Amino acid sequence: MRQLPVIAVVGPTAAGKSDLAVDLALRLGGEVINTDSMQLYRGMDIGTAKLTPAERRGVPHHLLDVWDVTETASVAEYQAMARPLIEELRAKGTVPILAGGSGLYVRAALDDLEFPGTDPEVRARLEAELERLGLAPLYERLRERDPKAAGAILPGNGRRIVRALEVIEISGRPFSATMPSYDAVYDSVQIGVEVPRDVLDERVALRVERMWEAGLVDEVRSLLRRGLAEGRTASRALGYAQVLRFLDGEWTEEQAKAETIRATRRFVRRQESWFRRDPRVVWLPQEDPALLGRALAVVEGAAPAR
Repeated sequence: MRQLPVIAVVGPTAAGKSDLAVDLALRLGGEVINTDSMQLYRGMDIGTAKLTPAERRGVPHHLLDVWDVTETASVAEYQAMARPLIEELRAKGTVPILAGGSGLYVRAALDDLEFPGTDPEVRARLEAELERLGLAPLYERLRERDPKAAGAILPGNGRRIVRALEVIEISGRPFSATMPSYDAVYDSVQIGVEVPRDVLDERVALRVERMWEAGLVDEVRSLLRRGLAEGRTASRALGYAQVLRFLDGEWTEEQAKAETIRATRRFVRRQESWFRRDPRVVWLPQEDPALLGRALAVVEGAAPAR
């Protein structure tokens, strides 16, 4: 009997990854492992479009609700949780199905990727520089010290620029030497859910409207009592960051909603760019009535002979 590969369902926000992952799990006897960095946070449900228990349709979901909102996200910590889980599921003949749009988290679970250590003092100093000087000088420094890394990191991604400079400083090695490879540690297949840009833009707007109707503002108020504003990662999440600015009186509620839509659409383009660079992703159109059947065929075709 052939062992099916580890499956990753990838693609941009609002493409329909979660539903396809559940469909695959029901057909293949699989369980879902979350690869959305913000769904790891407890209580961040509405704004991350976390599936409800009913929407999971009885399929076990792992690595949801792991961190408090005050904790800083760590892809290295995520990898340390995901790898043993993948191996445990495979050992008992269950198909692990990764689902989520955080590209680096997918790669951390599947690929030969190691994470250099961190130095809180160096990190704090660089973050203070970022706050004081802005993005441009730090990005220029990265271009001088590691042009390859600078070419792979968006100039507006302050967190990644700081991380790259931190690694260079504490290790003496280029950050690009630690960047993800395409060398998988498991037999795996990645299925990309493809949605036309105009359709995706509409889906994003509809999703944000539904989040507001479902009580996103009240969810943020509740999380404020649990320390959301102090959370370095969670407070910057799409929707949550914008609602915080509304609650602080900086924006009206309509402005916060409009900014959430705009920022999500911008993020969707970055996600697409990330996943499109990976030649292993097999893209399938979300609107195809035969999507599940085509996805199953991709999985079966990737299963190694025994």
